Amino acid sequence: MTYTREVDHGTPPAVATGKSVTLTIDGETVTMPEGTSIMRAASLTGCSIPKLCATDNMESFGSCRLCLVEVEGRAGYPASCTTPVAEGMVVRTQSERLKQLRRGVMELYISDHPLDCLTCPANGDCELQEQAGAVGLREVRYGYDGATNMGQVKDQSNPYFDFDPSKCIVCSRCVRACDEVQGTFALTIEGRGFASKVSPSQGQDFLSSECVSCGACVQACPTATLTEKKVVEIGTPDRAVVTTCAYCGVGCTFRAEMRGEELVRMMPWKEGKANRGHSCVKGRFAWGYAQHRDRILKPMIRASVDEPWREVGWQEAIAHTASEFRRIQSKYGRRSIGGITSSRCTNEETFLVQKLVRQGFGNNNVDTCARVCHSPTGYGLKTTFGTSAGTQDFDSVMQADVILVIGANPTDGHPVFASRMKKRLRPGNGKPGAK
Repeated sequence: MTYTREVDHGTPPAVATGKSVTLTIDGETVTMPEGTSIMRAASLTGCSIPKLCATDNMESFGSCRLCLVEVEGRAGYPASCTTPVAEGMVVRTQSERLKQLRRGVMELYISDHPLDCLTCPANGDCELQEQAGAVGLREVRYGYDGATNMGQVKDQSNPYFDFDPSKCIVCSRCVRACDEVQGTFALTIEGRGFASKVSPSQGQDFLSSECVSCGACVQACPTATLTEKKVVEIGTPDRAVVTTCAYCGVGCTFRAEMRGEELVRMMPWKEGKANRGHSCVKGRFAWGYAQHRDRILKPMIRASVDEPWREVGWQEAIAHTASEFRRIQSKYGRRSIGGITSSRCTNEETFLVQKLVRQGFGNNNVDTCARVCHSPTGYGLKTTFGTSAGTQDFDSVMQADVILVIGANPTDGHPVFASRMKKRLRPGNGKPGAK
């Protein structure tokens, strides 16, 4: 599997109203839900509009001015990320004038950006680099004799990522991710005009600030301003594998991005049903166990606790385990063995364990650690709703009229879900009037 970045449509889907509008984009007639941005509509039809400040896990912002389009009958060149589609609208995303404007905007960005692409940790995985090529920028007319924002000191205080303000284009994606995705509000734009810059908690370094190292800002950054230390150390990934987080039982989905057989970073998957492209610090950064020198990579067996472990092949290991199970049952009876699953197991793994116990061992000795801690909740749910399982998915919190939390601390105990609740309770999101 080769590495490809997840598709980014630039802006989130429109809030469902049940209405649709028909418009023309570059000569093609398309029908889109009411409220969809021109940028997203174009992307869904296979047309790519250059962008830097826009990303589809946050609300549109309209600051980079790279996504300008022409709309027939309208003066000027509106930003496609902040302009909704309308019935009968005729849009052009490509023209000589648009090319000229986009190159001019990109030229200004590059004139205040280090030209060290060959040694930059984001080389080949940088949206600024990619969009400079997309708009056809081949030279920069402005020199470096005047004032620039380059040469600033890196903030390497965070154990998981570096912050290099010299590479920052002040697109505000990191600030917005901290606000809209995580809800921590640990970042801000300090200063105004040319002096504006990203700042963690008004001037502190990242480690001393309110940052919880969730990594949402790193994922949102379109340049190498915020970069994982492992990417700097190992290099950019060349392939990705979708997997499930190995920590708690929530089941967050990640793209394990690798270089060869070495894990480079864990990127929350936007299609993950539990996390929707976000994660806590453990899932994103605390994966050192995956390549720890003490990790067991091959099956090992031993005849007794007094003997050393020895590496064997899988067939010998499985045969040895099966023979020991048969020996124990022969000596102590069919019900002498069973299986216990962890709350960290996936549904598929738990299903296989119970099937092994019932069909293989011939008994019903199946248990899980969740039985102890979740017995009261299971009993309450079964009595009230007729099932001991959860009755809603994580996305349903965005449709709730009331969210009541009693005797729990979701911010610490379930940070990904807590970030959803924070986003839901923010004015203007989801249903009005949430408490």
